[in-house]
Order: sequence, then structure tokens, then C-alpha cells
Amino acid sequence: MHLILYSKIGCHLCESLQEKLEQITDLDIQLEIRDITTNPAWFDRYQYEIPVLYLQADGVDRPIPRFSPRADAAHVQKILQQYSQSTGGSIPFP
Repeated sequence: MHLILYSKIGCHLCESLQEKLEQITDLDIQLEIRDITTNPAWFDRYQYEIPVLYLQADGVDRPIPRFSPRADAAHVQKILQQYSQSTGGSIPFP
């Protein structure tokens, strides 16, 4: 599972989500961190929204609904499993 996390240094919500994603061991996650301060287009798009997480599959980036900052790693894992298995139907909300 290839995940893209739009983030920036000093964003505590971003750091918290990254830590939770790194704690997940039951899924094969390739986590790509994109620092929005390194790309003006990313900054313009995400400056007020980070952290923003996408699942990349079949050349398509699918946004994953925002997790509650209170969600633990197990909850994040459960939602990611459901989301990666969804086939265009309803999207589980974290």
C-alpha cells in the first residue's frame, strides 16, 4: 500500500499521523512524505489542510478522509484496511 502524506516540518498533527502510520506493522505500507514547503503548488493547495493522506493505487491518488487526532494506530490501520479494499462504494469515515 503506497501512501502519500502531505505535511510540513513543525506540524504536530502531521507528525502524530506519521508516527501512527509508522507503528502499523500488519500492513505493507510504503509511506511517502511530501513537505508542502518544498513545492509552491502543494503549499497553495494544502497549507490549511495538512495533514492530507492519499492512497496511491493503479496510478490514481485517492484521498483518505481525515483521521481524528485522537485515533490510535490500531484504528488508523483498521480504516486503511477497509479503505484499500473499497471498490468505489462507500468510503469509511475515520
